[in-house]
Amino acid sequence: MDGAPITTTGGVMSIPPKSLKVANKVIVWLQRRGLPIGTMHLLTVRGRKSGEPRTTPVSPLTVDGERYIIGGYAKGDWVKNVRVAGEAVLSRGKAQERVRLVELPEADRVPVLRAFPKEVPHGVPMFVKTGVVPDATPDGFAAAAPNVAVFRVERY
Repeated sequence: MDGAPITTTGGVMSIPPKSLKVANKVIVWLQRRGLPIGTMHLLTVRGRKSGEPRTTPVSPLTVDGERYIIGGYAKGDWVKNVRVAGEAVLSRGKAQERVRLVELPEADRVPVLRAFPKEVPHGVPMFVKTGVVPDATPDGFAAAAPNVAVFRVERY
């Protein structure tokens, strides 16, 4: 990784490595110029301290007709911002929608996490490489339920 100290919760990283923050900036830049990458969207949420809009790439997935976003780092800034704001803008290209993000309790996260490897396969290596999940299987993702945030996406 990038040499930064690893903060863990139960052996799982709880804050993103600095290298991921740099990669996210590149992805945001590309997306804003109309170059979509995989299933990625941009999530813009008001900063909990600054009040300024903050944008990060996310990959929504659909499970049983509902859309979800996984916050692999429960202590990551965008997750904290969503918990305070509760609402955001989800965009892809020129399309934007205002959404409400509702955090699921731990017991309800497992089906969504189990679906992630199949629904968002290009996102799996990042979760494994950074230690968010122990392995790339549905069981590996389900095991991360206590340590990640899962938000249901609701239209405003």
